[in-house]
Amino acid sequence: MQVNMHEAKSKLSALGERVWRGEKVVIAKAGKPYLDILPHKEERIQRQPGRFKGQIRISEDFDQTPDQLIDAFEGKS
Repeated sequence: MQVNMHEAKSKLSALGERVWRGEKVVIAKAGKPYLDILPHKEERIQRQPGRFKGQIRISEDFDQTPDQLIDAFEGKS
């Protein structure tokens, strides 16, 4: 949906509701797309590399997959 700047000013609340329902709303200026209205999304928590250091253990045989298991995944069992 595209609306002009004047219409967007007078119907901002209704346009916001449409955006939250998943519609794409573009505000036009002089007949050309100017702004996209997007719903607010909470910022993602910044990841901290190494925060689980010393808490994760990988078994010695991690890379050794039994042939029987591989055959089962490939449908050969």
